[in-house]
Amino acid sequence: MTAVESDFSIIICAYTEERWEDLGAAIKSVQAQILSPREIIVVIDHNPVLLKRLRLHLHLQADWPSDDGIILIENSEPKGLSGARNSGIAVARGNLIAFLDDDAVAAPDWLVRLSEGYRQPEVLGMGGAIEPMWLTGRPRWFPAEFNWVVGCTYLGMPLTVQPVRNLIGCNMSFRRELFEGVGGFRNGIGRVGKRPVGCEETELCIRASQKWPDLKFIYDPQAKVQHRVPASRASWNYFRSRCYAEGLSKALVTKLVGASKGLNTERNYILKTLPGGVGGGISHTLRTRDFSGFGRSGAIAAGLTITVFGYIKGKFSNSNSLSSDLSQSQFLKNDSSSIVGSMPDSLYIETGLTS
Repeated sequence: MTAVESDFSIIICAYTEERWEDLGAAIKSVQAQILSPREIIVVIDHNPVLLKRLRLHLHLQADWPSDDGIILIENSEPKGLSGARNSGIAVARGNLIAFLDDDAVAAPDWLVRLSEGYRQPEVLGMGGAIEPMWLTGRPRWFPAEFNWVVGCTYLGMPLTVQPVRNLIGCNMSFRRELFEGVGGFRNGIGRVGKRPVGCEETELCIRASQKWPDLKFIYDPQAKVQHRVPASRASWNYFRSRCYAEGLSKALVTKLVGASKGLNTERNYILKTLPGGVGGGISHTLRTRDFSGFGRSGAIAAGLTITVFGYIKGKFSNSNSLSSDLSQSQFLKNDSSSIVGSMPDSLYIETGLTS
């Protein structure tokens, strides 16, 4: 692998005008990097109105980022995050390609931290910590072990620079050679609009590791971005819907790359991290009489149950049926709520849980 540590193309994908201010903040955070990227590529995912609005603002509005170094394109592949990312990759000129969500902001030294890892030729990709920015406050019942539900670093991930199986989409980067060797993100797995599914980066990283077993992906918790979490994602309904969709997505990944690779990280998470979280929540309540600890323990148990249910359903579905389930996963409240039922009002009040 080539040892070019500072030649970054940054790809930001956007699909909705609802994140207009967030998108501007994301672009500004990249323009403010200590280590300047070669280019910023903004990919609009099948939204002509957003494309036109952004094109006008980049040129005319003083309160928006300048258009210096910004390449604005449309997603030329099927609608969805995977296709949008692939469209950005197709026009990127940097030897290193980094991805930032349109509702995230990068710390000023983000690229500096990522670039340091690429001094090692065996490093294929670098990623970092994703800190949740709760716009309406973190729900008291929401366990840190499930921060992945809102696309953030979760309790149980490394606290120091360590190799990992896969990077997380909001804060990840790769050498160009990865895409030249194994192709791009697989359409049909990742998020499309508000559909709460994922795992496209997991599948890509595993596919690359199968081709280059001696190379590695590195997680540096000091390479930080902040990820906005709106009220709509801080609800119990979103939590259970996202858990169910994760199970379906994991089932599809294991069908593509095999269960040994597709679930090795999850086994350690289930056997070590989650039991510790349940015990910690119960212990907190017994010590302090703060019932939010029970709420977090209950959410861990329910989240795991719902995720496993989604995985089992996906595992024993044929490919067409699984794809159909994934395409409708934003409407999974009936499936997921049937597993754990409705919590009594008293528990909602004691734990701070809201629907």
